Amino acid sequence: MLNALTIDVEDYFHTEAMSAAVSRDQWDVQPSRVERSTMELMELFDRLGVRATLFFLGWVAERFPALVSQAVKAGHEIGCHSYWHRAVFRLTPAEFQEDTARAKKVIEDAGGVPVWGYRAPSFSLIPGTEWAAEILAELGFTYDSSVNPIRHDFYSNAGAPRHPHQIAGGALWELPIATVRFAGQNLPVGGGAYLRILPYAYSRWGLRQLNREEQMPAMFYLHPWEIDPGQPRLPVGAKSRVRQYTNLGHTLGKLEALLTAFPFGPAIEAFPQVRVPSADRMTGAVRN
Repeated sequence: MLNALTIDVEDYFHTEAMSAAVSRDQWDVQPSRVERSTMELMELFDRLGVRATLFFLGWVAERFPALVSQAVKAGHEIGCHSYWHRAVFRLTPAEFQEDTARAKKVIEDAGGVPVWGYRAPSFSLIPGTEWAAEILAELGFTYDSSVNPIRHDFYSNAGAPRHPHQIAGGALWELPIATVRFAGQNLPVGGGAYLRILPYAYSRWGLRQLNREEQMPAMFYLHPWEIDPGQPRLPVGAKSRVRQYTNLGHTLGKLEALLTAFPFGPAIEAFPQVRVPSADRMTGAVRN
């Protein structure tokens, strides 16, 4: 069973955890590390013969267009991760439409291929933001992967469906982040901090549960900054430090182990119910 490997391409200072230390008008003066870290991930994928979906922040794509085109040349799918990395529930519909349309155009111009998938910053499509799905459909997206159906202090959405389902009146597929149902709760197993902070055996168990017991592919995510122990330490609170800096030096090894143990590919191949033109399902690279 093919699982979806997805990378949210953003820099270390773009995260919600760092927003108190670095405002948007300071982004351009921060020492960027996203190009280096993303290339390191793509080198790992190339060595293992794995392709992925890279959800680019529009801000990153505009400043590093060669990184987007390199991802396309390597056979990866590219997607949209907003332009300014603002939580959807903090935006008006008009602000969301403007931000998303801008990001989609920038990413498509850099990559030279259509963008079919969207992922909201911080999984912020939560109850009350259903209007966003209609806008995504109007902008030409065919799937969204912005729902993480867990309890969380910023994007709590534990009541959301755990499996792929249609939204926006059937115009869009929602591909939720991987969770496992255990003791009446949804346990997060879709990557990110859970891969970094918890033992590797936990992630391996979660994916096996999904693939073998539920016969479902996993939607797995990671950020380039999560493999970068050399990123600057910014002055933030204790909770944000734990979320951003814990076990950065161990992530790449855990990721390699996971990619060796399970089959992974782009989202549009792991979830074939998402319909895109056949010429666009593959980005031009030779299949593994």
